[in-house]
Amino acid sequence: MRKTVFGILIVIFIALVGYFFIYPYDYIIRFEAKTFPGTINQSIKLWNNTVGVPGSAVVQEDLYHLEQRVQVGDSVHIYNWEITPLTENTSKVTVRIKDRDHSLKNKLLVPFKESAIERLSVNYVTKFVNELNDHIDLFKVQIEGESELPSTFYAYVDLKTTQHGKAGGMMDTYMMLSDVLVGNGVTMNGPPMILVDNWDRATDSLEFRFCFPIIRSENLPRHPKIKYNRIFPKRALKATYNGNYITSDRAWYALLDYAEKEGLDVEETPVEVFFNNPNMGMDVVNWKADIFLPLKETEEE
Repeated sequence: MRKTVFGILIVIFIALVGYFFIYPYDYIIRFEAKTFPGTINQSIKLWNNTVGVPGSAVVQEDLYHLEQRVQVGDSVHIYNWEITPLTENTSKVTVRIKDRDHSLKNKLLVPFKESAIERLSVNYVTKFVNELNDHIDLFKVQIEGESELPSTFYAYVDLKTTQHGKAGGMMDTYMMLSDVLVGNGVTMNGPPMILVDNWDRATDSLEFRFCFPIIRSENLPRHPKIKYNRIFPKRALKATYNGNYITSDRAWYALLDYAEKEGLDVEETPVEVFFNNPNMGMDVVNWKADIFLPLKETEEE
């Protein structure tokens, strides 16, 4: 009998030591989101601009695992995010939260009463979920399947931006590129597009060409920033995106998920074709872009 009681006490003691001194989190929140992991990943990073410790960036292990430092009054809460895809358009999100300076106190209080970290964590994560849902309502991605890259000659300007700054970079360049081409009598041959040369997913940075498809001629204008090239037909995955062009990269992640599901190898160099002029005042949910991810060529090809 004494051995049994002693054994139970040992188990309880080990459990308490583990809970208070080894278990790394003070509170856990779980929720489901009606979108794919890439949207959640990018939304966390944007939300960090509002709630993150000033000067601190979100640390990304991979698309599905991120660490964030949240400023909560005088305290710093560490959020560890885990994103798990469930279906094509739903994900489970687990947020493991720790108060950097008051972890032991929180663990003492949580089992018996609502602690500050519990109340504040629920409040903060609820705000994030509401903002995420608002964002989800403002765009749509439709996977079309296998297609072909558009073929055209084009004039372009090289740009380097963040993913979120992609549309801003295009707008800053649009008038210059348009004025030079139109002012010199160049014939346009389709809507503007971008060709991504380098997508650094670890830093969310881009190197891309902002392009105007044109009819090739012998008298193209010379400009220190404008170059010319041609894109050739190539097999690619295609999606139709509707929404603000600032967040058209959501379709890139959707195509990556589709490629993984279908066992297809793709090049992470998206091509986007834009059909609407943001300056025309059209409702953003009706803006349209065709998004392509080139398929890697096989040896047979």
